[in-house]
Amino acid sequence: MTEVEIATGTARDDIKQLQRDYLFPCLSTYYADPLIPVAADGVRLRDADRREYLDLFAGILTTSVGHCHPDVTEAVRAQASELGHTSSLYVTEPQARVAERLAEITPGDLRQTYFTNSGTEAIETAITLACCHTGRSEIVSLRHGYSGRSALAQDLTALSSWRPLGRRIAGITQVSAPYPYRAPFDYGSEEELVDFYMSELEDVISTTTTGKPAAFIAETILGVGGYIVPPRGYFQRAAEMIRSFGGLLIIDEVQAGFGRTGDHWFGIEHWDVEPDIMVMAKGVANGYPVAATIATPDVAASWTAKTISTFGGNPVCMAAASATLDVLAREEAPANATARGAQFMEGLRQLQDRHEWIGEVRGLGLMIGVEIVEDPKSKRPDGARAAALLGAAREEGALVGLGGLHGQVLRIGPSLLITEAEVAEGLERLARACAQVSD
Repeated sequence: MTEVEIATGTARDDIKQLQRDYLFPCLSTYYADPLIPVAADGVRLRDADRREYLDLFAGILTTSVGHCHPDVTEAVRAQASELGHTSSLYVTEPQARVAERLAEITPGDLRQTYFTNSGTEAIETAITLACCHTGRSEIVSLRHGYSGRSALAQDLTALSSWRPLGRRIAGITQVSAPYPYRAPFDYGSEEELVDFYMSELEDVISTTTTGKPAAFIAETILGVGGYIVPPRGYFQRAAEMIRSFGGLLIIDEVQAGFGRTGDHWFGIEHWDVEPDIMVMAKGVANGYPVAATIATPDVAASWTAKTISTFGGNPVCMAAASATLDVLAREEAPANATARGAQFMEGLRQLQDRHEWIGEVRGLGLMIGVEIVEDPKSKRPDGARAAALLGAAREEGALVGLGGLHGQVLRIGPSLLITEAEVAEGLERLARACAQVSD
């Protein structure tokens, strides 16, 4: 169906009906009247009504260099015309070259990579690898954390709305998320707050596990949980704690990676911590299905059983990843994320001054959360207003996301190449949206 054909009302209705008839009902979409994108370029996206939007969510932080970047598009075209697919049973230069690039930019001694197709698969790989290396099977994860949609990933996830069934896999336990805005007590300093979280982590490991965990897994900034930024010192102490019990540190950079948080290529570098295993996906290939699990050589060598990923390391997807990494480096994406993130934060905090139902504006770089509350004193989550704000933003021509346990956090994460003028435009549209939902 062409763009002209899809622009008619009948075609739009037909597409929505096809969605209802032939896709799982659990495949929910934003908005009562779902958006049907038909074309996009950079941070601009056009729907079936030919209406243009400023995309401030980037496919959940995935189109890191913007929609349909010409360098990525050309790299994919060229590779597809030469070698489209083999499997991981063969050696291909595109896969080896991207793995080399990742070893160059990741922290510490992370060096050897296994490619898969999604963040879920990367986490599955990381958990299995940690268990192979330690000879253990218990995993500690974070409440408010999100790990994906497989059986294991859903059990690692500690957000009730993302768990269709009760726990099915033994050996997983969760500890409190480092969530300063919703800390369980009034703390005097970040150090005091970290002391509390570390005391709980130690207690949970000592009392709810055998005392021999295989790993502690955490997102550097909790994404689906609402872009929760941990207090300073948290990851240094968490790394020390899990290693004191003989476990490994697995860091999830699926959303935070590749310059998203500003200044560095990966979020964990803000805390100068070197993981044993790290997972990444989303922004690495600008929307093409690429995920990676990278580990230190001694940990990587622990997996001795047979394994294969039919599509992992696919040459076309590797071409997309290579081109994306080239653009991110050439355009100095981490530095741009810092500058444009600061611009966004300043503008959003000005909105916070005007609307008391904005409880907190937080984030690093271009990974920004706006927590919506009933009132600033109680801090009760206001998911209804947040949902209304999501819709109002669409009406004003801005696409953003939602997160948080109660859907109370507006999530902003545009292309890392977004310009100063585009951020200013985005803030203007969000200001109008806020005015729509104010009492």
